[in-house]
Amino acid sequence: MSTKTTHLEQFSYDNKIVRNFAIATIIWGIVGMLVGVIIATQLVEPAANITQYGSFGRIRPLHTNAVIFAFVGNAIFAGVYYSLQRLLKARMFSDFLSNLHFWGWQLIIVSAAITLPLGITSSHEYAELEWPIDIAITLIWVTFGVNMFGTIFKRRERHLYVAIWFYIATFITVAVLHLTNSMQLPISAFKSYYVYAGVQDALIQWWYGHNAVAFFLTTPFLGLMYYFLPKMANRPVYSYRLSILHFWALIFIYIWAGPHHLLYSSLPDWAQSLGVVFSIMLIAPSWGGMINGLLTLRGAWDQVRENSILKFMVVGITCYGMATFEGPMLSLKNINAIAHFTDWIVAHVHVGALGWNGFLTFAMLYWLVPRIFQTTLFSEKLVKTHFWIGTIGIALYAIPMYISGFTQGMMWKQFTEEGTLQYGNFLDTTLQILPMHMMRAVGGTLYLVGAIIMAYNLFKTMAQGSLLADEAAEAAPLSVTEETEKGAHWHRWIERKPIQLLVASLIMILVGSLVELIPTFMVKSNVPSIEAVQPYTSLELEGRDIYIREGCVGCHSQLVRPFRSETERYGEFSKSGEFVYDHPFLWGSKRTGPDLHREGGKYPDSWHYHHMRDPQSMSPGSIMPSYDWLYEQSLNTSQTQDKLKAMKKLGVPYDESQIQHAVADLTTQSKEIQARLAAEKIKVGADKEIIALIAYLQRLGTDIAKK
Repeated sequence: MSTKTTHLEQFSYDNKIVRNFAIATIIWGIVGMLVGVIIATQLVEPAANITQYGSFGRIRPLHTNAVIFAFVGNAIFAGVYYSLQRLLKARMFSDFLSNLHFWGWQLIIVSAAITLPLGITSSHEYAELEWPIDIAITLIWVTFGVNMFGTIFKRRERHLYVAIWFYIATFITVAVLHLTNSMQLPISAFKSYYVYAGVQDALIQWWYGHNAVAFFLTTPFLGLMYYFLPKMANRPVYSYRLSILHFWALIFIYIWAGPHHLLYSSLPDWAQSLGVVFSIMLIAPSWGGMINGLLTLRGAWDQVRENSILKFMVVGITCYGMATFEGPMLSLKNINAIAHFTDWIVAHVHVGALGWNGFLTFAMLYWLVPRIFQTTLFSEKLVKTHFWIGTIGIALYAIPMYISGFTQGMMWKQFTEEGTLQYGNFLDTTLQILPMHMMRAVGGTLYLVGAIIMAYNLFKTMAQGSLLADEAAEAAPLSVTEETEKGAHWHRWIERKPIQLLVASLIMILVGSLVELIPTFMVKSNVPSIEAVQPYTSLELEGRDIYIREGCVGCHSQLVRPFRSETERYGEFSKSGEFVYDHPFLWGSKRTGPDLHREGGKYPDSWHYHHMRDPQSMSPGSIMPSYDWLYEQSLNTSQTQDKLKAMKKLGVPYDESQIQHAVADLTTQSKEIQARLAAEKIKVGADKEIIALIAYLQRLGTDIAKK
């Protein structure tokens, strides 16, 4: 009888990179939340819009990018770099790539923090950054992927744990989403146009936007849950089989759900219906994950009573369950008809962001930091304080937003007995919900205070300990011959094959993507043309770019849905053929202000002139800020010809004469508007930006009225 001896290899885990991402998570989290409190305040007090670089329209995308990609993104990488090494029993493939990933990601965040307040934006939700930054994101994401798969290939553990499945699916899906959604035609270093237009652009945007939530805010955090929760509770995952079902069903179904953001829009009905059906189906795998997480705590609920870190996890997972139940419910057409464009959606998003992403991140940091710094938490009392302040903050944020959303949805649709709109003035709704917005700001402030308490607690923890930069470990090398366990589950095979797992994940997400996208692009009847619809003039195009720069789409939609309540309020419902020259589309996702698709010709030029300078003078009670700088800044026409040339390349039928005389035509139209304003005793230079914006607003929705 012979005894087999196994040689153990000595190596170390890189905790320095984990420390770096953890610190970045804390800092960017506070920054992102602070901007969130500022924009919440601006929706109550317009005077809080300080200068053009701090206006709501410009810093709202700064808030979403800071929270999603800076706070949550760094948290993902901190958790992945910590867990991946230990699950694979291997140091990261390359310290250089780890550091390149870290510093590259921080530079991308800094570039976003600079460009977005400057008004440099592509306007796509969660993808506002311009094309040079998109390229940088691609390179850094590939760096992360190479580092991850390099580590997987040199692993000392044959089996790929469930968390790694989610990391792999996240990597490949985010890559596909980002590359497809970032198809832009550059005009300059700071300006581009999307190659897609109108309905097709809308479909791409929400295929990307919804799945950015799915595969950046959800799947990596599920992977982190599967790793950290069993560690914290000292319990195995409740069900291995449920985790298999959860993973494959989730990534297959989630990718189909994007069109539920476009119900009652100009998107073809079949695409809308697919979005609804798969959104409802999504409840099953989502709740499967929640149940698997919560039942992992069986026998450990006594720990939850005393352990605040586990409290964070339980509330976080519960919020995940709430958000993933509410999402499918909101995709039902009768509910969506009321909820879409309201604060209800804001509440829904923030239950997920604050509860699921935020609380799970807090729990992970509280557990992880003391371990890599070889110490205990500075203060357990501060952890408890943070938990209760954060929980109250979520409640004070979400509940008023739900009430606000219900109020908006009902007031917009209410008719009198005589058949007229009961609240015909949009501001009636705005004034009614102001107290709810005040409460939202209070809730956000409490949540921010909780994060600051955490930062203090963790930095004190770091100060009292010392970083174990290279944590010694040992493990047996991976055997050359693969041993098969008797009676092992069939899924074990793919768990040992990282490339097959990657390819299978790619196939899963491509099925739904191709079924939804290809017909919309290839079958002409899905976007019927309207002969009366013509391209924007050069001045109107420049005005549209100013509209995009100022982030007007963050508060105003340009999509009249086929409801009597909307056609009575705004005018004829929107047709898909009206948007064929819109690169990008501007349908919006929220109505803080009224829809603008039928704005053209509704008011004289002078009304827009006064309204943009002093909104409250024309609309008493308005929370819209002033845009004084539009009256002082001259319109930059140095790229006007290039813009028309780019549009022509994208299929917009500008002829050579229009391109050649673009600036001259712009000047002529500007002087016409100047003359109309002068007739009402308003003096303004024809070259000012306000003129271009007025031209654009006066054009909106007028083509179909032409005979």
